[in-house]
Amino acid sequence: MTAQFWQGKKVFLTGHTGFKGSWLSMMLSMLGAEVRGFALAPDSQPNLFEQAKLDTLLDSRLGDIRQADALEACMQDFAPDVVLHLAAQAIVSTSYQEPIATLATNVLGTAHVLEAIRNTPSVRAAVIVTTDKCYDNAETGQLFRETDPLGGKDPYSASKACAELVTASWCESFFTGTDDHESQPVVVTARAGNVIGGGDWSANRLVPDIMRAFTGGEPALIRSPEAIRPWQHVLEPLSGYLLLAQRCCNDPAIARAWNFGPDEDDARPVRDIADTLASCWGGQASWQQTGSNPVKEAHSLRLDSSRARQVLGWQPKTDLQEGLRWTADWYRQYAEGRPAADICREQIRNYLDKDQPMHGNN
Repeated sequence: MTAQFWQGKKVFLTGHTGFKGSWLSMMLSMLGAEVRGFALAPDSQPNLFEQAKLDTLLDSRLGDIRQADALEACMQDFAPDVVLHLAAQAIVSTSYQEPIATLATNVLGTAHVLEAIRNTPSVRAAVIVTTDKCYDNAETGQLFRETDPLGGKDPYSASKACAELVTASWCESFFTGTDDHESQPVVVTARAGNVIGGGDWSANRLVPDIMRAFTGGEPALIRSPEAIRPWQHVLEPLSGYLLLAQRCCNDPAIARAWNFGPDEDDARPVRDIADTLASCWGGQASWQQTGSNPVKEAHSLRLDSSRARQVLGWQPKTDLQEGLRWTADWYRQYAEGRPAADICREQIRNYLDKDQPMHGNN
């Protein structure tokens, strides 16, 4: 990934008001890209998008990907080089409460994004972000590879597996699978695990729930302390998405699905995350288990990201311990009054400087 590539690139980003979208918006701005965002208004108060004043860094448009005409008009008017699709209903528990809305957003909304790409000639590359939960998980503890069967035992997971199938069908029918593939955009999907990082205030997510409790001086309540997930700092998959989009512009052969997960040792149980965050926070920070989980979720989920490492040269720059320290430090600095944007910029610079210097706009 190079700042030179992103300098001046026009990027259409769906979901820019969400947690990952907000971090990605700032990262793209620091790399010198011109960004137009398309998303619903932030769904929590507070939220990183508003706290970091990201509307001053990009062309923010409020809209719903379920409304195809508005989405396509916004994309065509901007004429982007790259599309990054992050907009989604991303909470498993919410998918039980609103299954039809989840399917409408994650499946039909993704189809709308793909159609808008198909009808916007300027687009050279697109990354459709799904999730590691798109796999058919038989709870064997296996590492999931991109070629493993898709599935989903809850509405959210099923919706993301469907989004993968829809994207594959559009690629085969309209993009790189056609006879005219050389003039078509390269479209790929990206599957990442559970992300951690500062500025997430979403409901029913582990780290935000823990940080709210610690900030309020209360013990955090944990539903499933033994559940295993591939945890990684939010900047890890975001760097993968950008590297993937960059490669798409030069190599149509990579039009496929890609996993972006942590090292195998960083697929850890929830109790380890809670223990480490409590240690990083200090004082009387603690947690306790509360009842049983009313929502059916996979017990174990691990990703094999060897393809991204071998073909793209992508690999995590932070391990889980460092990612958790960065996360706790973000919330501590924010609670002490430091501006959210300043904390994000410092952590992005530290992350980018871990490899080789990348000189973009600040």
